[in-house]
Amino acid sequence: MSAEAIKAPVAAQAPPSPLRAFWNAFSENRGAVLGMAVVLAVILMGVFAGLLTSYDPLEQYRDAVKLPPVWAEGGNWSHWLGTDPLGRDMFARLIYGSRLSIFIGMSVMLVSTFIGIIIGLLAAWRGGLFDVITLRVMDLIMSIPDLVLAIMVIAVIGPNLTNTIVAITLVFLPRYVRLVRSSAQVELSKDYVTAAKVSGVRPLRLMLTSVLPNCLAPLIVQAALGVSDAILEAAGLGFLGLGAQPPTPEWGSMLADAKDLITSNPWVMAMPGLAILITVLAINLMGDGLRDALDPRLRRS
Repeated sequence: MSAEAIKAPVAAQAPPSPLRAFWNAFSENRGAVLGMAVVLAVILMGVFAGLLTSYDPLEQYRDAVKLPPVWAEGGNWSHWLGTDPLGRDMFARLIYGSRLSIFIGMSVMLVSTFIGIIIGLLAAWRGGLFDVITLRVMDLIMSIPDLVLAIMVIAVIGPNLTNTIVAITLVFLPRYVRLVRSSAQVELSKDYVTAAKVSGVRPLRLMLTSVLPNCLAPLIVQAALGVSDAILEAAGLGFLGLGAQPPTPEWGSMLADAKDLITSNPWVMAMPGLAILITVLAINLMGDGLRDALDPRLRRS
């Protein structure tokens, strides 16, 4: 081998793409990967609920009232998770309920994020009296416990699915407004923003193309965790009879329907409770993984 061949530099490997680097950091957290898999499974179950069961979640089977699950005495494979006090198939109601719960969580997150970005960027850019008023209003909303405020809103506008989304959005809005405002204020103090102002970049373009992209990392984490919080809040309102109204298959209202059967037929209440627990835990695990992957300071060595 010639000396030139020995001294030839080894070709440097190309750095991974941003998406590949994000996945490498995210996949280091096995709990986050497991949580994402569970969340995807819940979403797919809701989307393809009609293919996973032949039962209608609202249909009552009078010959199978309070049928236990298949592993309990008296259960059978025709209703493998059992039936509720009205003879409705529990598996069908659970997977159709996942569709509704995920829809509520995603709707609240998307609306809260959109409005929070607008108000937060305006408060950071305008400052002064507008910023003070915005903060005081957000502080006022946050000073009232979440469930109490949601109940107050529902009491005024009435209980139904749409109003549930409105109430929970109002409850969680301050989180997004304050997060976007604080992140935008940090970015506005940096040199690249000053240079853009001097060069004549319009405020709207500056905020949307330069400031907002640099605020997305914490906002994405908050949005992911906000979905689980919205699902819990909707379940709480449903349990109190202020969310989605019967006979709609919603996990919180299913818990309320079964609260009198916790000792005699515990599976009727255990199934929706476990569905809420598993879904919320999976979303929180995925949110922790997103936080670690998007913040280099928290990445595992």
